[in-house]
Amino acid sequence: MASNDHRAEKIRNTPRGERSERGSGGEAEATRTASGKDGAPVQSVDRAITVLEILAQHGEAGVTEIAAELGVHKSTAFRLVGALERRGLVEQPGLRGKYQLGFGIIRLAGTMAAGLDLTQQSRQVCEDLAADLGETVNIAIPSGDMVVNIDQVRGSSAVVSQNWIGRQNPLHSTSSGKVLLAFMTRPEQRRIMRGHLEELTPRTITDPDALREEFDKILRHGYATAVEELEVGLNAVAAPIRGLTGEVIAAVSASGPSYRMEECRLDVIGETVLKAAEEISARMGHMASA
Repeated sequence: MASNDHRAEKIRNTPRGERSERGSGGEAEATRTASGKDGAPVQSVDRAITVLEILAQHGEAGVTEIAAELGVHKSTAFRLVGALERRGLVEQPGLRGKYQLGFGIIRLAGTMAAGLDLTQQSRQVCEDLAADLGETVNIAIPSGDMVVNIDQVRGSSAVVSQNWIGRQNPLHSTSSGKVLLAFMTRPEQRRIMRGHLEELTPRTITDPDALREEFDKILRHGYATAVEELEVGLNAVAAPIRGLTGEVIAAVSASGPSYRMEECRLDVIGETVLKAAEEISARMGHMASA
């Protein structure tokens, strides 16, 4: 019993006895406050995360052990483990009733590691591109049905210090998003375009047929343009970044005010952005075909 309490304290920094008391009163009150109405969803998430921590610490554990460390009934522990197993976050090798972390954890961790590697490998290229164009350069990746910027370099002409890092935008309304859409599979394109394509400005393209024409042009030229489609007065150009096996994993873009990045200059800028994207792709391990 003492060893169980010790393990629980290391994982949750809360003794099991205290956790049991909180589970019956104090913890329920705390989670009700955190969730606004009913604390059950927050408490379940907290317990599910603790299950992962238990398996990470011990390598493997059975439902009985997990329940003891959580201070809950076995049926509760079984439901938590079952939910995590369905998501691939835990798995049960063999028939011994023991669980361990699943490959879903590696997938999630790999996504984060890939993002960190991408920003590291692209940073110098982005700095050079921003210096060359004098405009803001961003690296963006897909995030569900959105596009999110994960790194940014401001050029010398970027007077307004707008921070785009972490900002999510609809795929169809940005140059980076249109690049990612263009290189998606046809079924994935159709799924996204069946949804609501919000008109953010009078120039946002919301017609699926018009977007498909854009995709064809992007595939021909290798870069995408956005003319006041996200914000009035903002133009942008983006090109695809490829991973080791050639798949498009991100986009690099240059954006600036329409009076400076004039529509008539976007194709010239596009060639420059495309070269930067190819250099980043090479740094990510992609070897362009001859």
